[in-house]
Amino acid sequence: MTSERRILLWMCLLVGVNQLGFGAMVPSLPLYASSFGVSASAIGLAVAAYGLARFLAVLPGGQLADRWGRRPVLAIGGLISAVGSFWCAEAHSFVEFILARGVAGAGAGIILTIGQIVLADISPPDRRGRNIATYQAAFLFGFGVGPFPGGLLAATHGLAAPFLMTGVASLLTTVIAWFLVSETRPARAGAVASGKAAEIPFVWQMLGLLSHRGFLLVSLISLMNAVVRTGGLFALIPLLATTTLGLSVSEIGFAMMVSGIFGLVAAYPAGWLADRIGRKAVIVPSTVLTGMSMVLFCYAPSYAWFIAASIVWSVAASISSSAPAAYVVDTAPAGMNASAMTAFRMTADAGYVIGPPGLGLLADITSSTVAIISASVVLVSLGAIFAVTSPEKRSVAQP
Repeated sequence: MTSERRILLWMCLLVGVNQLGFGAMVPSLPLYASSFGVSASAIGLAVAAYGLARFLAVLPGGQLADRWGRRPVLAIGGLISAVGSFWCAEAHSFVEFILARGVAGAGAGIILTIGQIVLADISPPDRRGRNIATYQAAFLFGFGVGPFPGGLLAATHGLAAPFLMTGVASLLTTVIAWFLVSETRPARAGAVASGKAAEIPFVWQMLGLLSHRGFLLVSLISLMNAVVRTGGLFALIPLLATTTLGLSVSEIGFAMMVSGIFGLVAAYPAGWLADRIGRKAVIVPSTVLTGMSMVLFCYAPSYAWFIAASIVWSVAASISSSAPAAYVVDTAPAGMNASAMTAFRMTADAGYVIGPPGLGLLADITSSTVAIISASVVLVSLGAIFAVTSPEKRSVAQP
């Protein structure tokens, strides 16, 4: 087995375990937050605090990965996430819960950022889409399967129990990172960098990349995907499903688990298409499909329709998971993988910060349906602008 494939295998295991734990607490998160007696916008803060910490951890995480190496920083991220998750389960007030979510989010921000840097390090352009798609398939499968055992845990042992599962998964992430994942950082900081890249400070590299129209737009699409996912799927949709359809936490978790299987099946073909016909041809349709899935959630008349909406969302998320990251790495000059993925992750994670409280506040003023659909319209509009104005960043493979 080549070094590239071996590292990809262990990174898939790492992110699958990590997201299995994360997915476990998704169905119960808004219900656990509401048990403290807070409003919909305050429930959004429980997600936003996690996202803010993720956002703030991305830059130091990327810098440390360039300085210390990818492997130790991955392991540290797992430990931080574990501490925050265990603390969430033991929180005695909403304020304490918010603080614990922040700690867990910081660890998650480090894990997810360094994971994508590792994938950028090991993936040549002609296999980049497929490698990232394989990694994202493990990500989505873990996230999709996790809600089912998490929902069962919540139903049998209380709403705090899934956070314990998240903490255990984070500890396993640390073990995998430290003992199984090989270091991918070049032996010397300038080994693969162009002279220009080696001389530019890390933050200025990020700002320079964000000045490119295509890089900025694909990052904004990821931002709005995060708004829709965190503000809609993580915060408002579970509440909408319980109030309008009378679904239990375990039923919501089962729907997400089923959708995760479909997302897994769609991931690799999407990566193959991104390598074969170009990144834009995958990014634009998947953006539209994500917006459509939110409409299905809002107007689902039955549990079967809710499952169908979950499947459409999971397939869309799977299709859109590899091409944007590949587009970002294609744009980056030699030696700027860490700064490119850090800038991309920071922009996307900003959606984690503004989405939950923003959509929660809009839901308090109008309704959950209006809030979710409004965010979806912005997402699809960005996809249309990207389709018209941004160039393809790689040569399309010839048949």
